[in-house]
Amino acid sequence: MRDASETKTVTIHIPFQIRKRGGRKEMVLPPGGQLQRSRMDNTVVKALARAFRWKRLLEKGAYSSVTELAEKENIGMSYLTRVLRMTLLAPDIIDAILDGRQGQGINLTTLAEPFPVEWASQRRHFSMEV
Repeated sequence: MRDASETKTVTIHIPFQIRKRGGRKEMVLPPGGQLQRSRMDNTVVKALARAFRWKRLLEKGAYSSVTELAEKENIGMSYLTRVLRMTLLAPDIIDAILDGRQGQGINLTTLAEPFPVEWASQRRHFSMEV
């Protein structure tokens, strides 16, 4: 049994900086740090949420067409169709976006542009080989 007087102190040094980004504080590790913090793109996540919400509304018959949906949501048809196309993304790409692992190849601008419908082609298109 150990005596309470035999306690040892261990000091761990973890170099990092605190930076403000978008009103939040973020821990930044030095280059070559072992931990990689996921960088969730809130704009893309919100667009994905809207896309799946709109898809669900259309599938349930709440709106008879995308034109009616765009009118009721008070948004442009072009924007609605570009965002709605995100529901065609491969499940692993959606998971990567939600986990903040999407990398530099995926952002709202690249998702607004036409992309392949076939999932393997999407992975190549967005440089996300699995």
